[in-house]
Amino acid sequence: MNETTELTELQQLYLNMLDSLKEGIDDMERFEQGNMSAGTRVRKNMQAIKELAQKIRIGVQEQKNAITN
Repeated sequence: MNETTELTELQQLYLNMLDSLKEGIDDMERFEQGNMSAGTRVRKNMQAIKELAQKIRIGVQEQKNAITN
C-alpha cells in the first residue's frame, strides 16, 4: 500500500487486527513454554482480535447491503 494512500476505516481495523496477531506471538511462545500468565494475555488478545473481526464483518456487510439496495 502506498504511504500517500489514505486508509479506509475497514482497512485500519484490519491492520489493527494484524498488529494484534503479531504482538501475541511472543506471549504464545511463552505460554507454550509453561508461562500461564502469558496464556491469560493470549486469551485477552484473542478476544480483542475477535471484536475487531466482528467490526470488520459488520462493516463489510453494511457496504454490501448499501450497494445492493
